[in-house]
Amino acid sequence: MPVREVLTEGSVPVKIYTDTIAQNARQQLVNVSQLPFIHHHVAAMPDVHYGIGATVGSVIPTDGAVIPAAVGVDIGCGMNAVRLSLKASYLPDSLSRIRAAIERAVPVGFAGHRPGKWCEGGVRRVAGGLKPIQDKYPQIQADWQGQMGSLGGGNHFIELCLDENQDLWIMLHSGSRGIGNRIGTFFIELAKKDMERWDIHLPDRNLAYFPEGSEHFGDYMQAVSWAQNYALENRCQMMRLIAEAIAKQLPPFEITQEAINCHHNYVASEHHYGKDVWITRKGAIRAREGDLGIIPGSMGARSYIVRGKGNPESFCSCAHGAGRLMSRGEAKRRFSLQDLAAQTQGVECRKDKGVLDEIPGAYKDIDAVMANQTDLVDVVHVLKQVLTVKG
Repeated sequence: MPVREVLTEGSVPVKIYTDTIAQNARQQLVNVSQLPFIHHHVAAMPDVHYGIGATVGSVIPTDGAVIPAAVGVDIGCGMNAVRLSLKASYLPDSLSRIRAAIERAVPVGFAGHRPGKWCEGGVRRVAGGLKPIQDKYPQIQADWQGQMGSLGGGNHFIELCLDENQDLWIMLHSGSRGIGNRIGTFFIELAKKDMERWDIHLPDRNLAYFPEGSEHFGDYMQAVSWAQNYALENRCQMMRLIAEAIAKQLPPFEITQEAINCHHNYVASEHHYGKDVWITRKGAIRAREGDLGIIPGSMGARSYIVRGKGNPESFCSCAHGAGRLMSRGEAKRRFSLQDLAAQTQGVECRKDKGVLDEIPGAYKDIDAVMANQTDLVDVVHVLKQVLTVKG
């Protein structure tokens, strides 16, 4: 579907790819559009919902400045998927042993790996860029070496899925773990202090920004670039661990689809509407013509492998998932464990109160999200999960 609504209250328009949007998210989009350095317009994806400062599901082009809270604290969060040379018929009747094997191989929640050389290559590939920033800002410390190859919590997950041809896929969702959170949190607060120091008044304090050429702009961009690279490597290491774990439980297999690996919380330099600008995708993925992407549903719904159409109105972007329909607290109040069991029927996964806030009913209808972005992507594969590991 094309743009469904255009907001004009700000300095630039906001183009929205859905007609279902909460008022608080609508106000956040207007707030962003009032900033003096927004380039051309703001785009809101079909899964748009309320966030911190800026909505999740928004694409924000900025000329000469970046907004740390728009990038967020899960810097580089994104998806990774590969297809295996196995059909559904090779799966055992019970997937509990496979889920246990994955959970042993990949730490979840706040956990990381014990010291060792298991991911020495991955650590070495990203090690260099962070030290100068940590030397300058010793507040940015976390066990990023031990957390490489770990899942985290919240809405992060690992899944085994079957596509329309009954081919088996591994799919996962994670980001830059504790170190990304430290970097994001520290620079968000630093930007707020800069706004106070310069007596700049904003519609929302969380829209504090670093202008290019300012004291902290270069440091932030160096740190955020490192965290995005770390998140990418983290997903690669997890994929390797998962493949090794399930190889002990299944017949021999090969990877038949080259890994699809895409960020959906990040900032990058791109050219749009005649200018080189910073594009912040806060809960959105790049969808240039031919780009492969991953749009997951909740753990009881379908997910999609898509190919971008390069639509300029969305800044060559599309939705990053179903998008939350309600807060975690509301989900826990509204749903029961019986609801969780019913909504995840047929999926090997946790069904306890620790994941109740991730119940499928707390998310938007992924099929409605997909129907609203036919101008942005084509569907390549439809995946249905049979196993989910949550943080």
